[in-house]
Amino acid sequence: MKNKLLLSLSTFIVASNVNAATVSRIDVVGNQRMDAESVRILSDVKIGDNVNSETVNNITKTLQSSGYFEKVDVKLNGNILKINVSESPIVNMVTIEGNDEIDTEDLKKEIKTSERSSYDVSEIGADVQRMLTLYQRKGFFGTKIKPKKINLENNRVNVVYEIREGHPTYIRDIDFENNKKFRSRQLRSEILSREHAWWRFMTQFDVYDEDRIQYDQQMLHQFYMRNGFLDFRITDVNSHFSSDREYFSVKYTVDEGKQYKVGNIKIENPFEDVRDEDLYDALTISKKDVYNIDEIDASVNALRGVVADSGYAFISVEPIPTKHDDSLTVDIVFKIQKTNRIYINSINLLGNVRTFDNVIEHHLPMREGDPFSLQTIETGRQKLMRTRYFKDVQMVPTRLADANMMNLDVKVEEQPTGELSGGVGYSTINGPVVDMGVTENNFMGRGQVVQIKGSIAEYQRQALFSFTEPFLFNRELSGGFDISYTQYKYSKLGGYGYDRDSFMMAGRLGWRLTDHWTQTMRLSATFDQNYDIQLGGWHNANLYTLGTNLRYYNLNSNFQQNTHTGVVGDLGIAYTGFGGTNTFMRYSADITAMVKFLEDRWQLRTSWDLGYIQSLEGDNYIPRVYRYFLGGESLRGFEVAGIGSRNRIFQTYSLGGLWKANGSTQLNFPIFIPDEYQVKGFVFADYGILGKPPRKEYTFKYGSNTYDNIIDQDWRTSVGFGIYWNTPMGPMNFSWGWPLKVNKYDQEQRFLLSFETQF
Repeated sequence: MKNKLLLSLSTFIVASNVNAATVSRIDVVGNQRMDAESVRILSDVKIGDNVNSETVNNITKTLQSSGYFEKVDVKLNGNILKINVSESPIVNMVTIEGNDEIDTEDLKKEIKTSERSSYDVSEIGADVQRMLTLYQRKGFFGTKIKPKKINLENNRVNVVYEIREGHPTYIRDIDFENNKKFRSRQLRSEILSREHAWWRFMTQFDVYDEDRIQYDQQMLHQFYMRNGFLDFRITDVNSHFSSDREYFSVKYTVDEGKQYKVGNIKIENPFEDVRDEDLYDALTISKKDVYNIDEIDASVNALRGVVADSGYAFISVEPIPTKHDDSLTVDIVFKIQKTNRIYINSINLLGNVRTFDNVIEHHLPMREGDPFSLQTIETGRQKLMRTRYFKDVQMVPTRLADANMMNLDVKVEEQPTGELSGGVGYSTINGPVVDMGVTENNFMGRGQVVQIKGSIAEYQRQALFSFTEPFLFNRELSGGFDISYTQYKYSKLGGYGYDRDSFMMAGRLGWRLTDHWTQTMRLSATFDQNYDIQLGGWHNANLYTLGTNLRYYNLNSNFQQNTHTGVVGDLGIAYTGFGGTNTFMRYSADITAMVKFLEDRWQLRTSWDLGYIQSLEGDNYIPRVYRYFLGGESLRGFEVAGIGSRNRIFQTYSLGGLWKANGSTQLNFPIFIPDEYQVKGFVFADYGILGKPPRKEYTFKYGSNTYDNIIDQDWRTSVGFGIYWNTPMGPMNFSWGWPLKVNKYDQEQRFLLSFETQF
């Protein structure tokens, strides 16, 4: 037995060394661009190596996989290794043809084959697959891509990817199975994907996208977690083509589980000087509420705020849930813990090639030496993103070894900040409108805003130049100036009855008082030529005005639904005089309060607008072009300047008033059109009163007779409904209004349309 084993082993050794040899020379033939020594290095074999048939195969595979050769032939002739190669062509040019749905630049990002690289069939096949994946994400599953090789002289080739895009593959049905708590219609509204309909031509959400289907599953999970279904699972997602391969059908099979409510709530508070009552009052959840993961996060943030207000910035709040299946409740313990104090050692700005360092630093709420706070760092990141100077902002902290210090890298990716805009539109107030403008929001990298704009409408023309320095004198002080020229052709519009050519120069300063309050000071000089149809002739007016404005802004917005909760208000006072042709004070106040409800899809909005002009001249006279008027958008159901005191002879023209008070209450609500189109219906009630004109205009002399004008300061009210559509090209507003309280000489207008667009 032992002899047989030795014999077999000897036979194996002999067989494995058949055709084996020690290489004494390596010959390379067929190479043109690559020298022979480089080929030898790529083959990973050298003189003196022991080579057999298996080694020859490995050398062939190694050279073939390098991508430099179309054909490789390796043979062992005695002690001489012969390598015969045929080099791959060099790519001269790469082009893409036939693409309409995806930009060429986006497709080229998926192509690894480049000019001056070796022609590699496997690499080109991978390019095709990556581009097909890009098309499939847009729903074009029928796309065909055919790579073509065009031979040139000197072993060069052009590569052309010929694309036949076909048609997008839409989603015909989105169904749900085993859902008992929520109807399929509601679940469909909680995901991004939509069933195909002809009126969805402005979106791609009805085109099948595998990545979006994955995201939809996350959105469904979040929706159920917000409604207390902690055990919710998606057990199956079935997507299949229709028989004609034109549509996809998607079915989600779900296991909803049971709905849980909040059980006992406990807060572990390690701070003796922070009252437990204040912590419990800050919670946004209560016992017996339906468990909502979003409200848990909101409660964590609220607790952090209460503790921080007491001087403890270095804390962590960890919610610890305990689920009870028998009672279907979840007990929650909010564990507040102290953490070690950490400070910022250095702040490093990276990636800002154009934007000055000090511009970025002005928007950062932290400085070197400040306590390290993730919340403050996130606030700084959001402030930088809101500048729109950057495509992306990353805050990367790095802990220093053996120290309670952090280095913070602020990495920014800049983007173009200039805007070239144009617009066309129409409104029942100004008629057809065409406007153009150029805006640079980060002029010379200094954060300054420069704007040049012009517009031409049927009843109004305007040219404007504006400059703003957001950090004047390197402080939190905004400064700037405006120069404008405006023509008002209002003698033929509604009840205004005047024309006006106005040239204005103004300087302004603004600063922040608190998180919600800002103040602005403004000094302006206006040079007008006014034509009043009642007085006849043109009259010059020079107005020099100094005013200040206080603004309050506190909104919680759902941008997807275009709804808000909060208050916005303005208070203004301005003095006009300083030796001008008119001397008066102007007081103004407007406030708008909003509340969103029913899943943020509904909104109740009420607003008030007050104004008063006080003449500081003896005759108490204010020219009509500077008075208040109501109607149109300020009081729907009536024409522009359609209410108030009127000339006895020219009753179509309003005399205006020295004060006004008007308001509106409006309910915005979703209609049958899907939310992604941002189409809302609304019902409204408008109300307002316009004060009397100057006493000088209580009478009017016409020819040789003197007439008493119609002096009126009665309330007007109206109700109506409308549709608001925030189109991709701009907002469009339709409203129908009916006056409830009206005088016989008022000018009514049932329908109001406003539309504008930017491109």
